[in-house]
Amino acid sequence: MSQERYSIILGSGSYLPTRTISNKDFMSHTFYAQDGEKLNKMNDVIIDQFEQITGIKERRYVTDDLVTSDIAYFAAKDAIESADIDGETLDYIIVAHNFGDIRAENPRSEFVPSLAARVKHSLGIRNPNTIAYDLPFGCAGWLQGVIQADFYIKSGNAQKVLVIGAETLSRICDPHDRDSMIYADGAGAVILGATTSEVPIGILAHSTESYSGELAYVLRMDKSYNPDYGSDRLFLKMQGRKLYEHALKIVPRVIKDCISNAGLSIQGIDKVLIHQANNKMDEAILKQLFALYGLKDMPPYIMPMTISWLGNSSVATLPTLYDLFAKDRLDDHSVTKGSTIVFAAVGAGVNINAVTYKIPKEL
Repeated sequence: MSQERYSIILGSGSYLPTRTISNKDFMSHTFYAQDGEKLNKMNDVIIDQFEQITGIKERRYVTDDLVTSDIAYFAAKDAIESADIDGETLDYIIVAHNFGDIRAENPRSEFVPSLAARVKHSLGIRNPNTIAYDLPFGCAGWLQGVIQADFYIKSGNAQKVLVIGAETLSRICDPHDRDSMIYADGAGAVILGATTSEVPIGILAHSTESYSGELAYVLRMDKSYNPDYGSDRLFLKMQGRKLYEHALKIVPRVIKDCISNAGLSIQGIDKVLIHQANNKMDEAILKQLFALYGLKDMPPYIMPMTISWLGNSSVATLPTLYDLFAKDRLDDHSVTKGSTIVFAAVGAGVNINAVTYKIPKEL
């Protein structure tokens, strides 16, 4: 058999912010509806309903001295050490994010220089052939960075690529919007490397779709729901129900297409790692995925989740989840060499993607 070129994960890293924010920390908030009317429910009822739907009990926020590029650097450094490589040998550094660096004392997005350039600087990498760039692609950004890295590696244009997902959503949360309780901060990273093999390993297939028609603005930036907020500052806003309904229709099919592109069926998948958007939504997506194969029953422990204690950190959820999974830091979930996993994400745009990945038996 002939040797073919594949992309495999050489190492991973993550940074979990040190501030833990529980649901009780929102009891003093005053919540408003989209029309500017104050919600007439008591906060304990609002928060209890929120927890039942999303599964979120707590989330992590960065401390005031940190910005997104800082925690991206922490995750990158961890991944480089995990992979045991020299950062100077990296061909690309791709940083997925959506809001740039937002300082606690001046909450405006900074995009110049790029966050990737800032991370490369912090890592002390001087190689001019290490190309650093940013990728804004909604919550699906980190996985799209992995897909781009696979293209670079498969084409022979790269040997090693660092892909980071980092976000500080706490800096763009409207304190008067109950949806803001979903959002969190965090960073995760992987090093993808080139290898050759007679049998398929690493990234086997991927799929991406964008729905920028009627769904383009289900996630957008807008003013506070509080009409007396006193500032024209913009916050992240979401049409949650509309996103949920369309994600449930589209995401399972995109995942199935990705599995089929790898020449597999759902029975050949050991774990499904999905963007930690909403516990109820993720469970519904998985159930619908199995239904597409005519299956009602799902195997236990196929979908590791971190949303209950880490919240939704956008592009950081998947790489953080993978890092915890790869390092056996998740209860009831352990890595088995030779097993096959599927990554999937959906986010602003609306962008949806999936990757089928076979864990090598040996590195």
